[in-house]
Amino acid sequence: MKRTINFLSIIGVVAVLFFSQSCSSLNQAALLQGGQKVLQAATLSDQQIQAYVAEYVAYSDKQNKVLPESDSYTKRLRRITSGITSVDGIPLNFKVYKTNDVNAFACADGSVRVYTGLLDLMTDDEVLGVIGHEIGHVGLKHTRKQFQQALLTSALRDGISSVGGTIAALSQSQLGELGEALASSSFSRKQEAESDEYGYNFLVKNGKNPWAMVMSFEKLQSLESRANTSNAVSNLFSSHPDIASRIKTMSAKATKDGYKRPK
Repeated sequence: MKRTINFLSIIGVVAVLFFSQSCSSLNQAALLQGGQKVLQAATLSDQQIQAYVAEYVAYSDKQNKVLPESDSYTKRLRRITSGITSVDGIPLNFKVYKTNDVNAFACADGSVRVYTGLLDLMTDDEVLGVIGHEIGHVGLKHTRKQFQQALLTSALRDGISSVGGTIAALSQSQLGELGEALASSSFSRKQEAESDEYGYNFLVKNGKNPWAMVMSFEKLQSLESRANTSNAVSNLFSSHPDIASRIKTMSAKATKDGYKRPK
C-alpha cells in the first residue's frame, strides 16, 4: 500500500512575500488596517496563543479520524508514552489519526498527534524518538514562535487580532487557511538540530537506546529514496534539511556515549 510521507514538525509557517505584490493592487486603507491587526497579533500573550492553538487542534481533530481509546493503535501509543505527561510545564495529550500517511506532529499547547502510517512503519522506541523530537520543538518554544508567525501571516489576509485581552475566534475559512500554511511550513536548521539533541536526550531520560532516533530517520530516508517524485516527500526533506548529516551526527554521538546499535 502506498504511503504519503509528511513527517515531523508540521506546526510552523513560511514567510509570505507580502510586499512582492504591486502597490497598485492594494487598497491603502485596507493595508493600514491590516498593519494594525498584525501589530495586535504580534503582541498576543502566551495564553492567547495557547487558545488559538487549542482552537486549531480541535479543528484538526475534526478533519481527521481520531481513533478511540479501545483501538489497538491507541492502546499501543498509550503504552509507548506511559509516564510522559508534560514538557516544560505544558501538559501533553496524545491521539492517533487513522491514515496511511507517515506523520507525527506536536503543537504549542501540548497536543501530540501520531498517524497510523508512522506506527505501522516503526518500532515502539523509534516512535518514541520521533515523539521526543516533536515535543522538543514544543519545549524549546519553536512551535509557539512558528504558530504566532502563522497567525501574523493570516492576519495580513483576514485580520486576526486580540480584542480586550481575549482572542478573536477563527472562522472555518481561516482555520483551513491556517492549516495549509502550517502544512507547508518548516523549521530552521538550527531548530531541527536543537530538537534532534532534545529527542536524543529524551530517549536516554526514558531509559531507551538513542540509536532508535537514528533508525527512525534512516527508515524515512529509505522511504524517500523509493518514493522519488512524491511532493509530500519533497516537503518532508525540505523541512528537514541535511538528514544524512544529521543521521551521521546522531550516530557519532550515540557511539561516543557508549551505546550499541541494536541489531
